Amino acid sequence: MSLFSDRDQKDIYAPALIPARLLKNERVIILTADKTEDLEFFYPYYRLTEEGYTVDVVTPEGGKFEGKHGIGLSDTKAIADVQAVDYDLLYIPGGKAPAELRKNEKVLRFVKEFALLGKPIAAICHGAQLLIAADLVRDKQMACWPDVADELKEKGGIFVDEALVEDGQFITARMPGDLHRHLYGVLQYLKGNISTESRSTRKSSAA
Repeated sequence: MSLFSDRDQKDIYAPALIPARLLKNERVIILTADKTEDLEFFYPYYRLTEEGYTVDVVTPEGGKFEGKHGIGLSDTKAIADVQAVDYDLLYIPGGKAPAELRKNEKVLRFVKEFALLGKPIAAICHGAQLLIAADLVRDKQMACWPDVADELKEKGGIFVDEALVEDGQFITARMPGDLHRHLYGVLQYLKGNISTESRSTRKSSAA
């Protein structure tokens, strides 16, 4: 399967199913919308599913969504139908989706509630825009797409140009090329190897 299709060809897939013998108790939510960066969605989606985590994909209204390059899922949950308390980690892909998600008050309330629960939140590339809009970045060291760095700084965040930046409960990365390093950090949180209560920042410059 090619990750990218021609612009006039739309590839919409059904959500992945996990064999019962591989299932873990932990649940992960990927929060996204149309025009997300396809690779930044599907890499964590399949990687987390592969590890046995239940991955629920949530969009503003539920149903089908489509990435920038025409790849998407045929079924997602609506933000109004999920509760932060039911999940162990929130993952926010980039692309153009975060710019739209940040306009949605239900989405912002959910992200803020997730943060208040002290659970880990991962964001890559433009995904940081949603954390900025939720006013969660002040005094936090974070990575993001370079064009978002000024906006991050204006809200009191500290831009770090690294492939993986971890500050407390936040796990961030800059771009698609950082995905393998980012998911390594995410999985360390899920496996309990890193505590969200720690305020120490761990960075990796590996690309």
